[in-house]
Amino acid sequence: MPTECSAERFDFGRVEGRLVEAAFDAGLVTSDAGALLLGAADRAIDLVGRFADCFRDHRRQDLIEHTVATLIGQRVFGIALGYEDLNDHDELRHDPLMAVLSDKLSARREDCAPVAGKSTLNRLELSREEPSRYHKIAYDAAAIEALPVTLFLEAHQRPPEQIVLDLDATDDPLHGHQEGRFFHGYYDCYCYLPLYVFCGRHLLAAKLRPSDIDASAGSVDEVARIVRQIRARWPFVRILLRADSGFARAALMAWCEDNRVDYLFGLARNIRLVAMIEEELAAARAAAEKTGRPARRFKDFQWTTLDSWSQERRVVAKAEWTHGEANPRFVVTSLKRSEAGARQLYEDIYCARGDMENRIKECQLDLYADRTSAQTMRANQLRLWFASMAYVLICALRRIGLAETAFADATCGTIRLKLLKIGALVRISCRRIKIAMASACPAAEQWGRAARSLAEAAKARGSPA
Repeated sequence: MPTECSAERFDFGRVEGRLVEAAFDAGLVTSDAGALLLGAADRAIDLVGRFADCFRDHRRQDLIEHTVATLIGQRVFGIALGYEDLNDHDELRHDPLMAVLSDKLSARREDCAPVAGKSTLNRLELSREEPSRYHKIAYDAAAIEALPVTLFLEAHQRPPEQIVLDLDATDDPLHGHQEGRFFHGYYDCYCYLPLYVFCGRHLLAAKLRPSDIDASAGSVDEVARIVRQIRARWPFVRILLRADSGFARAALMAWCEDNRVDYLFGLARNIRLVAMIEEELAAARAAAEKTGRPARRFKDFQWTTLDSWSQERRVVAKAEWTHGEANPRFVVTSLKRSEAGARQLYEDIYCARGDMENRIKECQLDLYADRTSAQTMRANQLRLWFASMAYVLICALRRIGLAETAFADATCGTIRLKLLKIGALVRISCRRIKIAMASACPAAEQWGRAARSLAEAAKARGSPA
């Protein structure tokens, strides 16, 4: 047993005649007690267990201390709690709350902590699709890619009539010499160019790609996989694909037309397109100069490229005059005029895709999906998947537990700050584990409502409370 020493006390003066002292002598205390909600959300949707099923463990089971499920849960919960680096887990492995979340309070060996440290987790992140002598844990990429779509489908009690799938590519800056590293002129940095697919707040795909490609590269295969999985469960749902001009490619539009998928894409301006709306731009300019406010006009017409498109398609133009200059914008769509007029199509349907950028920010900023500092793209793709699963888990917490609270529309970062980062004293006895959270927690009421809602969802699923 280690020698117990008296903790050093720090003097912070007096308040109303009383000494203010501080010391690290409280015993088992955690700053992440609110993460019990993450465990409850996991029981409601069984994310960690099914994510672990996507891995194959070829290690000798009689020689290991931490199962794949423990490692995966520890990594996903850690990212959700704001611990983006593996180095953080050398301290987290002793945290009582992390042990509770992992269903593992003690280790078989006296020299081992309940959960894993950075070295063991690093071996998990270096997994391959096929096991090798030095990499005994393998993963099934197709199963991992299918899991977010499965969880999205299960989040609905009945099939919706229509869903909108948003596609976008963004930069993931690199500061080392990782595999697949290229300089991207638009983003003015060395980066990856991951492809994201969302449906509302549901993340359906996060595909890591090098940046020396077109933004739409691989999008047909990714969309085809997702649509196939969705239609296997919802055969009659109408699907609208929405993206910016980087995805207005003939191959993707032709695939949509051949597979009963509607599309609405931004369309890059050119001389021919601008010439089509000269009258509308002139009218918008006259209105703006008369009123002193920006003015816009819309035009709906059929259009095709000189050689890349196979047919004419519907184009809607926004002829806008603002800040003393023209600001024309164009979109191309398969939607009929009877379904949406030009203004509604652009302002209400297309512009709504901007919300997806907030979802990407949550993934890359709040949940560290941009921490792709491993040497290989394979390992960095796994890191992206771990961050993606942490996002899916917090979204489940928000959707199931916080729907009727002030945090119903909160970002992942706000949920972490207000509901997960709660200090607590942990008391472990033979019969119970008591986690005594701060009585002055401002979000105690909402936290309690979330806990009850998640418990009900877990019970309905048949998971233990």
